[in-house]
Amino acid sequence: MIRSVLIGLAGGQRAMTPLAAVAVAARTGRVPPDNPLANPAANPLIAAGMAALAAAEQAGDKMKTAPDRTVPSGLTARAITSAYAGAVLAAPGRRYLGAGLATATALLSGYAGLALRERAMKRWGQTATGVVEDWAVMALALAAATAGRRAVAMPT
Repeated sequence: MIRSVLIGLAGGQRAMTPLAAVAVAARTGRVPPDNPLANPAANPLIAAGMAALAAAEQAGDKMKTAPDRTVPSGLTARAITSAYAGAVLAAPGRRYLGAGLATATALLSGYAGLALRERAMKRWGQTATGVVEDWAVMALALAAATAGRRAVAMPT
């Protein structure tokens, strides 16, 4: 269940990153083939779309007009994408628990991450802290999604 918690931690900072990380996991065979939740993410076009959404969110985060991650629409997006990713990364029979843990972690970490980012921005500015946060969040999400042995060969 640690993978679900970690993906929720990342999802609390960036809503689209869990989708991109799950796509990487699905495309590289890190999700068992009997997991129907991962099938869409393994599709090359959907995986590319998930990556594009994550990149667009990262770019948008650097804008002065970017809303806080704790606005209702932002929290809702983080909850939904983290729930999906948490369920994909959970063991069979524990997918609801994985979704719940990822959602709870995303909501809590969204507030904690905002508080830390606001403190950091006072010293280093919005763009620099955003870039560092993006790298840390992507690394965490990829580690959570791809941890463990390869489950299957990469889909074609």
